[in-house]
Amino acid sequence: MRVIQVERFGGPEVLVPTDAPDPVAGPGQAVVRVSAADVGFVETQIRAGAFGEYFTVTPPYVPGHGVTGVVTAVGDGADPAWVGRRVAGYTGEHGGRGGYAERAVIEAAALVPVPDGLALRDAAALLHDGVTALRLFDVVGVRAGEQALVTAAAGGMGLLLVQLAHAAGARVIGAARGRRKLALVGDQGAELVVDYSEPDWADRVREATGGTGADVVLDGAGGAIGRAAFEVTARGGRFSAHGAPSGGFAALDSAEAEKRGITVSGIGDLQLAPEQMRQVLTRALAEAAEGRMRPVIGQTFPLERAADAHAAIEAREVVGRTLLLAGPPE
Repeated sequence: MRVIQVERFGGPEVLVPTDAPDPVAGPGQAVVRVSAADVGFVETQIRAGAFGEYFTVTPPYVPGHGVTGVVTAVGDGADPAWVGRRVAGYTGEHGGRGGYAERAVIEAAALVPVPDGLALRDAAALLHDGVTALRLFDVVGVRAGEQALVTAAAGGMGLLLVQLAHAAGARVIGAARGRRKLALVGDQGAELVVDYSEPDWADRVREATGGTGADVVLDGAGGAIGRAAFEVTARGGRFSAHGAPSGGFAALDSAEAEKRGITVSGIGDLQLAPEQMRQVLTRALAEAAEGRMRPVIGQTFPLERAADAHAAIEAREVVGRTLLLAGPPE
């Protein structure tokens, strides 16, 4: 089978297509013929050598953590009824990799059925974004009548957060970069869109909220953008610092947050045990199947062009979710 291998830490060019033996299901495992593999910004950072304290991978390795596809075989102790079923799952219970491949091995107990009527590509777009978005709402909460600011709003998760906040009855302000992205954010339910490449973007948010700031801020950007978003969080508001594509999570002053009565949550508050993650993924897939969550797939790449997918993400050229396609849609 064909896989994508990271030969060494570095730029997108270190992602090299190569041949590997077809995997065999061990006890309690399943082999999945991959239809789509999720591609996230964090994968580009791991490939570059970042976050070694969290992701203990050593080149050469096959990246990718979430896939959808069809089960082709199961090992001893796994239910043979899985064979032929459309599924979603993670290629390692604790951050393991191996998803950029034509076939992947997943623990059978970790498989989540993809509901009838939901495309495998849409399911793949929810493996991380859908789970994290629902978890964010469980932790932070967004209520009717509140003013909610979403940064990195044109990304796969940002667009879902805009949808969820709008559906909850909040007035949504979406922050992104460039006309194309802002138009998409507006289409998903944001009442106001602001371009944070413009120096006065935070002033526009403050003005739009009547000078008080946003009641809840969902910061998927981090860095200086996240810090500016914190400055326009209302007194007594809630701030989620869960994104770091700008080079790091937003650096916040805990004393200032306490003084202003702002409740701050971070990526650590969103962590889930494997069983919890499967439960939330099941919820996300059900929401999508019923049309209540609409994943936006901005671009797809054939498996062999994984390097191009990473390069596009790093160049901030993408909107919505990015997927690698390893097989037929099914």
